[in-house]
Amino acid sequence: MSDTPFAIDALELGPMENFVYLIRDHASGRAAIVDPAWDVQRVIKLAEQHDVKITDILLTHSHHDHINGINDVLEKYDAQLHLLKDEAEFWGQSLNMPSLHHGGDIIKLGDTEIKVLHTPGHTPGSACFHLGDELITGDTMFVYGCGRCDMSGGDPEVMHQTLNKLGQLPASTVIHPGHNYADKTTCTMHEQVEGNPFMHFDDAHDFVHYRMHEHDKTRDSPYHAILKK
Repeated sequence: MSDTPFAIDALELGPMENFVYLIRDHASGRAAIVDPAWDVQRVIKLAEQHDVKITDILLTHSHHDHINGINDVLEKYDAQLHLLKDEAEFWGQSLNMPSLHHGGDIIKLGDTEIKVLHTPGHTPGSACFHLGDELITGDTMFVYGCGRCDMSGGDPEVMHQTLNKLGQLPASTVIHPGHNYADKTTCTMHEQVEGNPFMHFDDAHDFVHYRMHEHDKTRDSPYHAILKK
């Protein structure tokens, strides 16, 4: 048994290399699915193999490639949907009794405490989920990358602020991104600060120019570390 009260399983699903996560609380047998999309039946099968029940759905944001499997989960489980209030307002969908959160809220999954971080930039209500030394980042932060800011609700100046704040988390924090876009699937915050080019900008104007005009012309996935000059 792990020293931590939980385990995180990752499945890469769909045509956009999405990671869908299953957080399993050891003591209660409860589980949370993060960003259910694409072939959700594979996640449900994994939950059954571990003999856990999916009781919660956590959304990092509301883009279609991260939510298109919600109904598949709800057809099988009476699960509670969690997202930030700002994202619910941005999404604009009529949701059936969701739990709306603010940054800093704690979601209890049995003995596992999941802290909700408000991390806007990709969308106004994007969230990261912080549990123990693990950080599930959605499209806010990829391994050696970050989410686009040119879609509806995106704001590169806000993204710059968000990444600077995330960079202050403990260096040992392990990030779990929303897509498999890099040469490895996870990394530590220390590796991010050192090798993620989006973490190298002190000036917001320079960050915005790089995010909006340079990055997609000069880098292709899989992303590799780029050390700060």
